[in-house]
Amino acid sequence: MSATDKKPTFSFLKQGAIIKEANLAGHNIALGFSNYQTYQTHNTPYFGETIGRVANRLQNATIRSLNGRSYQLAANNGPNSLHGGFIGWGKKTFQGPNFESSDGKETAVYTLTSEHGDEGYPGTVHCSVTYTTSTGAETTQEEALLTIDYEVKLADEQPEGVEETVVNITNHSYFNIGPGETIAGTNATLRTNLHLPVDEHDIPTGNIEPYPGVRADEMFTLGKSEPDIDRCFILNPHPATVPLDTRGLPLRSAALFSHAETGMHLEVFTTEPAFQFYTGKYIDVDAADGTPARRARAGFCVEPSRYINAVNVGEWRNMTVLRRGEIYGSRIAYRAWKDSGNNNSGEGASVAL
Repeated sequence: MSATDKKPTFSFLKQGAIIKEANLAGHNIALGFSNYQTYQTHNTPYFGETIGRVANRLQNATIRSLNGRSYQLAANNGPNSLHGGFIGWGKKTFQGPNFESSDGKETAVYTLTSEHGDEGYPGTVHCSVTYTTSTGAETTQEEALLTIDYEVKLADEQPEGVEETVVNITNHSYFNIGPGETIAGTNATLRTNLHLPVDEHDIPTGNIEPYPGVRADEMFTLGKSEPDIDRCFILNPHPATVPLDTRGLPLRSAALFSHAETGMHLEVFTTEPAFQFYTGKYIDVDAADGTPARRARAGFCVEPSRYINAVNVGEWRNMTVLRRGEIYGSRIAYRAWKDSGNNNSGEGASVAL
């Protein structure tokens, strides 16, 4: 279905189970490329990728203690491992999709087996990524709903001594709901201002503190260069209460965005305890194969996940350590809509996701 048809459309790729497009009322709000090959050669910003085995950074590219030993990982971000290493899950080819349709919803399921030793991580795991789009009567050209479910299990057969691994998955889509080449003029509302302060290598110091200049549930506007944000915000500041499978928790709003010129809105929901909010300062992608160049602040990211470097912090590690017989799970949902009139209040609305 094209972007100009009655219903909104999403498209995905086997590579990285990528969200390639999110079309609403003729406007693609997700940054991406026109073809598969360009993702392989130009996707340094991780447009649309499924990020794993561990999203964000692990300090000194090391797992300090797992299976009674330490593990050295691929260091691809200074001294740290970032987004799963040099060839994280967003760069791998998934199997699928398998499609299902019922009750006005369509699902596309992608699967990946990540072998023991992949980018240095222990244990063979099976991952599934399930995209669910609403196509029923409640959804019109003016509204789009997309839910992502992640599930990871350790395979039955493992090398000797491997009883556990570490997992932390997210999606790295960038969005631009405005009319221009940057996110300037976008109104943003974060549902929390608690964040993880970091050291000079972007590793959390261990504290949870208010982020300067941002207030929870208070709207601010993204300008041409400010505010420049790339931090992990905390929705649940009680790490001991975070289950390994968060899908049993209710979805809660993490962030809300709107743009007065387009009348577009985007709200991000999740069951996760944290999210990275990134305003795109370091996007720098040349034009290729019909896709225009993307530069600084071409889009923003909201990346729901567990705490950064959690496996290496005693009080946080259980939210990311996956043991035999257990299930890691999480859920992210996007609700995008376009004003039917000229109402651009920026207020979120409840919706059955």
